[in-house]
Parts: sequence; structure tokens; C-alpha cells
Amino acid sequence: MGMKISSPVFKNNDYIPSKYSCEGRDINPPLIIEEIPNNTKYLALIMDDPDAPRGTFVHWVAWNIEAVNEIPEAIPKMHVVTSPISMRQGKNSAYQIGYIGPCPPVGHGVHHYHFKIYALDTELDLPESSKKEDLLEAMNGHIIEQAEIVGLYKRT
Repeated sequence: MGMKISSPVFKNNDYIPSKYSCEGRDINPPLIIEEIPNNTKYLALIMDDPDAPRGTFVHWVAWNIEAVNEIPEAIPKMHVVTSPISMRQGKNSAYQIGYIGPCPPVGHGVHHYHFKIYALDTELDLPESSKKEDLLEAMNGHIIEQAEIVGLYKRT
């Protein structure tokens, strides 16, 4: 079957509640990871929006996530997180560390937010200034398995 990612607050290809957007509390939604491969050392996560007007907007980059079955909501917006789970976070497209919620331009229609989880066979040594491209390069050759869930959001 393979690794799976889901959320208790939205289904695949369904709307993300506004609580997790710029119109709400701007906190990350909880994510459930199932069937993580046994040889996984760490997880990595990328959340992006390919529908952004100026090209793909990266909302969240995280790595060295302990191989847990849940990433809880409201992870602190700091590079090194030790609680409620251990992880490192890099810069999103707004040049901020951590998660930034959906916030498409008003009248721009429905945007698709891709939450991609990666099972890795190693720990990654990346600085806090790391972006999506740095993470993708560091993961090259170390991805055991990956999974994705897509959430939708629209501002009116």
C-alpha cells in the first residue's frame, strides 16, 4: 500500500478550514502519517501552492522530523523545534521560518496546497536559511518513499 498522509481537519482535494489560513489563526493543520517504512530515519515535509500568481509559493519546509505518525497543529515558527515533536524548519516564500497558511489573492479562485511527506534514510545537515530547493537537493538519493495530500483554499 505504501506510506500515506492525511489530516483529521480536511480530506484530500477538499477545503482546508480557514483556521489554518491567513484569515484565521495561521497555524499548520494536524497531519497523520501512516505506514512509514521501517528503515526511515527521519521525515521531511514540503507544502506549496503551484497556483500562485508569480509561480509556486512555498508555505512550509521542514526536515529531520522524527518518524512519528502525527505532526500536531500549531508547530512553533522557529528553526529548531523540540516540542511537541523534534524537527527543523526552513524558510517559506515569504522569507519566514516555519508555516505560513493559505492566503491566495481575493478573486483569484481556488488554490491547491500540496502537503508532501518524504521518508528519508538519513539525517540532513541544513542551515536555518534553507529553502525548498536546498531541501530537495539534500534529499536527492535519500528518499525511501513519499506521499501527498492536497488541500484547497479560496478567499472571497
